[in-house]
Amino acid sequence: MSSPPQPRPRTFDELLAEGASVSTEGWDFSWFEGRATEARPSWGYASSMAGRLAEATAALDVQTGGGEVLDFALQQGGAERRPPLVVATEGWAPNLAEATRLLRPRGVPVVASPDDAPLPFADGAFDLVVSRHPVQPHWDEIARVLAPGGTYFAQHVGPASVFELIEYFLGPLPQESYGHRDPERERADAEAAGLEVVGLRAERLRMEFLDVGAVVHFLRKVVWMVPGFTVEEYRDRLRDLHERIEAEGSFVAHSARHLFDLRKPHGS
Repeated sequence: MSSPPQPRPRTFDELLAEGASVSTEGWDFSWFEGRATEARPSWGYASSMAGRLAEATAALDVQTGGGEVLDFALQQGGAERRPPLVVATEGWAPNLAEATRLLRPRGVPVVASPDDAPLPFADGAFDLVVSRHPVQPHWDEIARVLAPGGTYFAQHVGPASVFELIEYFLGPLPQESYGHRDPERERADAEAAGLEVVGLRAERLRMEFLDVGAVVHFLRKVVWMVPGFTVEEYRDRLRDLHERIEAEGSFVAHSARHLFDLRKPHGS
């Protein structure tokens, strides 16, 4: 009995077209299944967030993206283990619409708030502030909206994250770029804002891109990696990368993540 015919490998142009046509709204990365992999931090941020939400009375998710992480945490915790008040902010219009669609049925208002603007909430309004991959943590604002004794629990992108891919397209970056998002520097900034560091953990994690279409979609989705990226501008580099992946099986990079567990002291 003959084996079923194997699917025809997709051509370079077909892979480019696939990566360029997929919606980039929200932070749902399920499209990458079978096309790219990324090891996850050992602390399991979304599940850990669910535990923190279960202990809070008023929670704020800053820069919620498409709301997927908060939605997962609320589902995992269940209605009986969620704070009476949960609010999210988002500054990018496509993500704002997606987060509203996802979180409104859960009774979570999503407030339009630019990433670099003051948080539109009263002093001490929340006993828990969470965030997954904020563009830039505004420590003074985080400290201001936290109630005394409140907690900031967040997963940040670390230094030199996915630099192998960035430098493939842009060439070697200045050495000072490697210190951007340094967790110890962020620790110092958080402490300067009056927050106490209860815990800080950092990990580097292996990523693999299994086809060039996944690279195209990733760079369209995470727009700050290669600013101004377009298929047309980088077509020659993409073709070289396609041939490299075909020969080696994947393109390997490494992401950097760190976990902050901070507290606003009582009496502050």
